[in-house]
Amino acid sequence: MFTDYAKITIKSGNGGDGAITFRREKYVAAGGPDGGDGGRGGSIFFKVDPNANTLIDFRYTKKFKAQNGENGSGSNRYGKSGEDLYINVPIGTIIKDAETGKIVADLSQEGQEELILKGGRGGKGNAHFATATRQVPRFAQAGEEGEEKEVILELKLLADVGLLGFPNVGKSTFLSVVTDAKPKIANYHFTTIEPNLGVVKTNKGDSFVIADIPGIIEGASEGIGLGIQFLRHVERTRLLLHVIDVSGVEGRDPIEDFHTINEELKKYSEKLSNRKQIIVASKIDIMQDEENYKKLEELAKKEKMEIYKISGVTGEGVQELLNRVSETLKTLPKEELVEEEDRVVYTLDEEKDGFVVRKEGKIFVIEGRAINRLMGRINIDDNESMYYFQKSLKNLGIEAELKKQGIKEGDLVQVLNWTFEWYAD
Repeated sequence: MFTDYAKITIKSGNGGDGAITFRREKYVAAGGPDGGDGGRGGSIFFKVDPNANTLIDFRYTKKFKAQNGENGSGSNRYGKSGEDLYINVPIGTIIKDAETGKIVADLSQEGQEELILKGGRGGKGNAHFATATRQVPRFAQAGEEGEEKEVILELKLLADVGLLGFPNVGKSTFLSVVTDAKPKIANYHFTTIEPNLGVVKTNKGDSFVIADIPGIIEGASEGIGLGIQFLRHVERTRLLLHVIDVSGVEGRDPIEDFHTINEELKKYSEKLSNRKQIIVASKIDIMQDEENYKKLEELAKKEKMEIYKISGVTGEGVQELLNRVSETLKTLPKEELVEEEDRVVYTLDEEKDGFVVRKEGKIFVIEGRAINRLMGRINIDDNESMYYFQKSLKNLGIEAELKKQGIKEGDLVQVLNWTFEWYAD
């Protein structure tokens, strides 16, 4: 089974907590603080796996979490950093933010790996908070929590050439003849249920990857049938072979078929509709008369496209077409699907450490990452720690926001599960 879409949850590791310890040695009457820092949490990377060609494994495993950093300890010993997590995906995988649809990474090159979520920073031990007036800090910094995101994985096939055309026009037969691919071949009028890829080797020694792009039926760009799932696979191809049945056996109008398919391409992507096409007139071995081919030949001339006649059954015209495709590909540069400025990497920036002050009845409630991180450093039973807390409220702008909302001395303030009375300076 071919799987080209998956939605998963990823979470980077939490940073370890800084330690609250004091030097204790023989003959040292009053050792100073020596709490070590916590280790960094593991980050999340996505990496191209050359042996993978499907996203099917993600149907069964939906959550991925990097290792947490270890806590710091005494004697200024740092906690061990958490191991980074590398998630393997097939080449050609696009990673998107499930909430915004923003592209996070485009893994389209061999050996490529991308950082998606950074691990949380380790908290500082109490040794960092010693000053001339605060010689015995009984508080440390908690480790920063890792970031959690839901992301979408989309596999866009990396093929040089895409086969376009309605079902049952000869694409699968052609692909089976020119490659080692084993597509299902039958006389049915819906669509091949999965994209088929194969490597073509010409008699001149050149090679290229060709893909049968199924699901292209009228209305595909609006989601009719399976079309919208498969149209994404032709986005990376450099050349399109538009296969059209000219046998006349099924009473199809080749001109109408040509315009219908190209209209679907245009609706889906203007850029894709302008990609170079070669018209392939198929099933000439059972062609009832020349009329259909002549009409298609006139259309090709009008559209300034090349046209080749082939039979997948007898092989007539196939080698000539393949040689022409090989020569054409040499003139078409490969291009990235995602522009560099569209790439984004999630980071745990200080800018994201916001806060909200709201009032519930007579209680002022402070919420947000900024206050949560601050509380991780506070020992509410220690006077020096509380002084640090009050100073931090001012530095973070929380005190100014409380005053703006009309807080008065004696009012209650709630932070997490802790409620205290407000005292004016």
